[in-house]
Amino acid sequence: MNTMRRTDREVIDKQAIIEIIESCQCCRIGFQDDGEVYIVPLNFGYEDNGQRLIFYFHGAKEGRKIDLIAKSPYVGFEMDTTHEIYAIGNNGTACSYTARFQSVIGTGKVSMVCDGNEKKHGLLLLMKHSTQKSEWSFDDKMLNSVAVFKLEVEKLSCKVHD
Repeated sequence: MNTMRRTDREVIDKQAIIEIIESCQCCRIGFQDDGEVYIVPLNFGYEDNGQRLIFYFHGAKEGRKIDLIAKSPYVGFEMDTTHEIYAIGNNGTACSYTARFQSVIGTGKVSMVCDGNEKKHGLLLLMKHSTQKSEWSFDDKMLNSVAVFKLEVEKLSCKVHD
């Protein structure tokens, strides 16, 4: 876990973190690109393999994202949910408002999934997270037409502001 300035908002309970991840619909990945950062919002599936969290993503088999995965596997990621702005006073100033949110940020190593069984596994996790349905079939043509890549989380922090 990373050190957080506002420890009163830090979430360290693994099950609570999983519940926040479960409520998120988008994971943003920040890739390194020759001194720039390229951020991509993606649908995702995930699993906890007992040692670390692994996020799975899918997309086109070519393009900037795929090139950057090959170039540098180390990325940052962010996901968030339950946004709400609300007043904490009624004096009419901007400082009398604050925001509710839940967020997860971290770093890890991203890699292409080449094994057919793991590719199918990753797509099943992605579909389960997106639809809550576990049973899906994929034919070889479908599997061969899409790229699947995974992010193995190395560091993670979670923050909640209620």
